[in-house]
Amino acid sequence: MGKNNDIPVEIHPLEPFLPYDAGLLMLGSFPPQRKRWSMRFYYPNLNNDMWRIMGIIFFDDREHFLHESGKAFCRDAIVQFLKEKRIALYDTATVIRRLNDNASDKFLDIVQSTDIKSLLDKIPECTNIAVTGQKATDILIRQLGISEPKIGEYIVFSYKDRAVHLWRMPSSSRAYPLKIERKAEIYRKMFDACRL
Repeated sequence: MGKNNDIPVEIHPLEPFLPYDAGLLMLGSFPPQRKRWSMRFYYPNLNNDMWRIMGIIFFDDREHFLHESGKAFCRDAIVQFLKEKRIALYDTATVIRRLNDNASDKFLDIVQSTDIKSLLDKIPECTNIAVTGQKATDILIRQLGISEPKIGEYIVFSYKDRAVHLWRMPSSSRAYPLKIERKAEIYRKMFDACRL
């Protein structure tokens, strides 16, 4: 028995967001603790810049998805946007232990990984996957037996009758040392290539 077995496990609190016609599946590692949520959806932490990156790219406004109070993201606007753009979201871990009292991937002990192939089977038009951090990348490439692309780039692998582009994207966490404008440039390149 490992020393981590004394730490309680957390089960993923959200269902996969899988519009049937999704062309892009974005995968993080695992949601932050509930106390850090500003909404009940993916990337809920106000200190995570995913929705600001999306605002910059698609609306030229980093605050586009921010509630007027400035204290939450607008879940309904985000869900509508994702459906229009055919973007699916989930994470690469379904059960974890937090080895530290934060959301850092470095301190996530993965107890159970997501079945990525099962997700792909549910979104048959998906030909692009974006992993948003190193932990998510490690889990996915190990599970699919493929090589890791460089940050901002992609590799192509075959899944059943599909050629799938795997994009390795920078983390949207502010702990990742890259300015939001540069992150937005890298994500924009991917969205342009995916024709989103």
